Amino acid sequence: MRLWFGILLLFVLTGSLARSAEPADPPAFKHARVTDAWEAYAGKLTFGKGQTLALLDDGCKLSMPEWSQSDGEVPKVLVSYDSVDGDNDPKHEGRGYHGSTIGIPSSVNYKGKLGVAFNNQVAVVRALECCHCKVADSQTLAAGMQWVIDHHQKYRITAINLAPVDDQEHGQPVATEIDDKLKRLRELGIWVSAPAGNHAFTKGISWPACQPNCFAIGAVRSGKDEVYLDRHAKIDLVVPAAATSSSNAIVCGAVLLLREAIEKSGYDWKQDGVNLPEAMLALFQKTGTVVEDPGSKLTFRRLDVKAALDHVFQNAKR
Repeated sequence: MRLWFGILLLFVLTGSLARSAEPADPPAFKHARVTDAWEAYAGKLTFGKGQTLALLDDGCKLSMPEWSQSDGEVPKVLVSYDSVDGDNDPKHEGRGYHGSTIGIPSSVNYKGKLGVAFNNQVAVVRALECCHCKVADSQTLAAGMQWVIDHHQKYRITAINLAPVDDQEHGQPVATEIDDKLKRLRELGIWVSAPAGNHAFTKGISWPACQPNCFAIGAVRSGKDEVYLDRHAKIDLVVPAAATSSSNAIVCGAVLLLREAIEKSGYDWKQDGVNLPEAMLALFQKTGTVVEDPGSKLTFRRLDVKAALDHVFQNAKR
């Protein structure tokens, strides 16, 4: 299977059929080596099949064709919930808008456009009114996380895209109701990450990314290892994208690929961390590209999906 980036065309193996397709974000996917990973592991990985990514955001228009007419073997939206209203209808209300598109980089599989883990399913959880949130939204966010805790086994939820940002410069954590939920999710082996924010802050990042047990995802410019937008020592990984919400969405898809690689290869992740999410972050960091940031005088690691998968398969004991 060959890739021709000149016209943004690739052939991705889906079941037994090869079809032309385009990455959801071609420059970012090329830079983070998502497309290289698709090509290299088409015969070994299913790219998300059997795993569900929970999208905790401000709701979703489920009638959008990307969510209602997926080209995959199963419906793209497996389940939905609204922790604000306590029902199963996550439609946008008030200022909500963001959650209808936040799952595209990680999960879309529609008319040839593919997200990182394009064969996954998603659990759409409306957990607040608007992604540009306030710390006061912690109660409904915590309720959304509790729903995942209660239902992760039933719906095979292995990761959470915690999408909100409060657009503030937090140099320290802010204690709220979500902290115990984040701790429990980490104990359950469920990856949780959030975007750092998009204001070029260097002394702090947005809540909830600033919290313990939540991985903070920053950004580099697509095609160039230049750190920009919010950055701080709390950031765990940087990913090419136009905004840190997209960076986080891409890494959430990559997490599903890495988890599948670990399970299929028999790789001993316990040598990398005390729990699976911490081990996966360590793998992304050790295989990522070093990026120096003169603005903050910090050093970050940039996501390299193929390198992480290579490390797992090359060092597995099976």
